[in-house]
Amino acid sequence: MIVITGGAGFIGSALAWKLNSRGIEDILIVDRLGTGEKWRNLVSLKYLDFQEKSEFIEKLESGYYKDSISTILHMGACSSTTETDADYLMENNFHYSVRLAQWWKNHQNTRFIYASSAATYGDGRFGYTDDYSVLDKLRPLNMYGYSKHLFDCYAFREGWLEKITGLKFFNVFGPNEYHKGEMRSLINKAYSRVRDEGVMSLFKSYNPQYQHGQQKRDFIYIKDVVEMVLFFMDNPDIGGLFNIGTGEARSWNDLANAIFRAVNKPAAIEYIEMPLILRDKYQYFTQADQSRLKSVGCNHICMSLEDAIEDYVCNYLATNSYLEN
Repeated sequence: MIVITGGAGFIGSALAWKLNSRGIEDILIVDRLGTGEKWRNLVSLKYLDFQEKSEFIEKLESGYYKDSISTILHMGACSSTTETDADYLMENNFHYSVRLAQWWKNHQNTRFIYASSAATYGDGRFGYTDDYSVLDKLRPLNMYGYSKHLFDCYAFREGWLEKITGLKFFNVFGPNEYHKGEMRSLINKAYSRVRDEGVMSLFKSYNPQYQHGQQKRDFIYIKDVVEMVLFFMDNPDIGGLFNIGTGEARSWNDLANAIFRAVNKPAAIEYIEMPLILRDKYQYFTQADQSRLKSVGCNHICMSLEDAIEDYVCNYLATNSYLEN
């Protein structure tokens, strides 16, 4: 059985979708649905059962599952970069991960893959290399990134990264992110206005090294992400921390122009003030160093930003569709 924590969320549900496309339905979805629309990500999926996250960890630690779990894809976390409840993030993102890994320590025939984040890199002063030599130097800019960084460091100190795999996701976008509110990609948030008004907004730059809209991120499509994650499931002997990005930084202007192109409208971009709460926590540049990823044989070629946005806009946003096989 494959367990996907955060299985009703963005990346988790996309992984279940991809597993279903392989004919795999022996999946346990673990999540907390709340009162939002996250449940819609589950509608087309085929899986054995759904369990609430606290129920699952209690059963796991009680020995309920014994040796029935072949893989844990631990994607569950609060992914809000603006979340201010540090106690909640410590419990939900760090301590829950530690409890899962402590169980894995006694069940090492189970593959354990977990979600880290490019937010761990902070302002990028030490680059975006997933090499362990810089791990203790990283200084995340927000509590979300810190909660992820804490577990990376913990796993490293315990020696677990020889066998388990942590994946540092960069800027992921695509279908099934609809429920994420303000944490949705800008593509998702801007689409309706671009379609209806032919205008979209980008934050101004407050760094003299970057013109407005020329701040750069490593944007990666969800369909590429799941291919890369399942590479590690298919190769259980590979442990360590790995970046999951395209390896190419693109500007927000590039992203905006691709959206206008996908809806067949001329580009009209307005630059707006960035909220004060974000200005000292803003990453002006991210780009995944793929050296370690390629060194272990993961040579997946990602879609271009333009092609990925066209697929997302035309086949999902325009029809309000989810990932379905």
